Amino acid sequence: MGQSGKVLGVQIGVAERMQINDRDTVTAIRKYAVAGTVAVNPLGLQGDEQADLTVHGGFAKAVYAYPSEHYPFWREQRRVIGLPTTLPYGSLGENLTLSGVMEADLFVGDELFFPDCVLRVTQPREPCYKFNHIMADHRAAKKMVQTGFCGFYLAVEAPGSVAAGQPFELRRGPHQVPLSALFKKAALKVR
Repeated sequence: MGQSGKVLGVQIGVAERMQINDRDTVTAIRKYAVAGTVAVNPLGLQGDEQADLTVHGGFAKAVYAYPSEHYPFWREQRRVIGLPTTLPYGSLGENLTLSGVMEADLFVGDELFFPDCVLRVTQPREPCYKFNHIMADHRAAKKMVQTGFCGFYLAVEAPGSVAAGQPFELRRGPHQVPLSALFKKAALKVR
């Protein structure tokens, strides 16, 4: 039996126009909590949209997960710069807010077994200017890079459904590529 955890939040978002850095941008980074069970299809959660398919979505990035253990760090960062510390799950753009699993412990190919679906770890998130915007902190992406608190993308191995409150089990894959090593390589672009 593998390491276990729990789904604390399930969130989806729709593409919307935003003014970011004086330019009109379409993004679906804002995610909102969904009550009850949500269908998980090969391209992600039912009702979730991605605006820029060159860097988001697709089979390898169907679902974005983020460890709840990092939320206190982000709340503190907001407090330091004088912003409200309220950050509901989904505020970092994630579809699933999970407890019990951290990026530093994951490898590409590890699988998360939920009661009704299976998701496979594919790669870390690479933060961009949109993350800075939703966090109202022009250094948020750099802070994500410095801490390694990036979250991770998941491919859908077995479609089904997921809901907040459900347990999951982490089952190890081939242990060949640590997620943290991929993030360090990708982070060189953000510095």
